[in-house]
Amino acid sequence: MLVYEYAVIRFVPRVEREEFINIGLLLFCKSKRQLLSRVLLDQNRITCFSSEIEPLELQKYAEAFEAVALGRTCENPIATLAVDERFRWLTAVKSSCIQTSRPQPGLTTDLEILFDRLFEELVL
Repeated sequence: MLVYEYAVIRFVPRVEREEFINIGLLLFCKSKRQLLSRVLLDQNRITCFSSEIEPLELQKYAEAFEAVALGRTCENPIATLAVDERFRWLTAVKSSCIQTSRPQPGLTTDLEILFDRLFEELVL
């Protein structure tokens, strides 16, 4: 069995109101040194939820968040950190339009199957 932690990535248009919609998922496994991430921006849901943000701007923020999670960008020093440090940094409490839920632990035998199931249940 593999111990994992997951956090839901959220769009929070007005931080002071604490309202959000789920737009993605992070799944971290320390023993495998693996961090999975996926973001899906449903423009219809986002527009219904908030007309205060430009869709392309949100897309840019979400892509940057995911790039850091996956260690894909050299422009951000956080992306060069070890997998566990990136996960902790991304799931730290923030006052920004992209936030995460608190990490939740669990056990699994297959990270990819679990990731797909959680993404479907929590984001889609």
